[in-house]
Amino acid sequence: MEFKRGPIQGVVVRDLSRHGDKRGWLTELFRSDEIASEFMPAMGYISATEPGVARGPHEHRDQADLFCFIGPSMFRVSLWDNRKDSSTYGNSMVVEAGEMQPRSVLIPAGVVHAYANRGSTAGWVINLPNRLYAGTGHTQPVDEIRYEDDPNSVFKLTP
Repeated sequence: MEFKRGPIQGVVVRDLSRHGDKRGWLTELFRSDEIASEFMPAMGYISATEPGVARGPHEHRDQADLFCFIGPSMFRVSLWDNRKDSSTYGNSMVVEAGEMQPRSVLIPAGVVHAYANRGSTAGWVINLPNRLYAGTGHTQPVDEIRYEDDPNSVFKLTP
């Protein structure tokens, strides 16, 4: 399958605002009045990704991810609509996000995604998924289909 550039149904990219004063800064990551109930976070975590490192591509069958890229560093987020019932099936998009362009990216289930740290320092990514990782008490299989180690995968990161 070949993907074409274009918007992906259900993916929501929001610019985030940093409000600073002499004490430091604050950035709102999400508000319940801006997210549909089906995407409301069930948990949250932060990860650090080293410069030049990519995470993904992978997709979830049921889970939506709400990634927040606020810095440090800059990321390239690559997305592919792999949902056969979607009006944008076969589309791909790329989003730049991070310290110089703080953004959140809501990624529905079935949208393959990956991000790469394009900066020179470790970058932080906050994720607020709408499902618990491995279910309640870590007792269920992880909802993840990984493509990063498949040499025949059609999901290739954009340089």
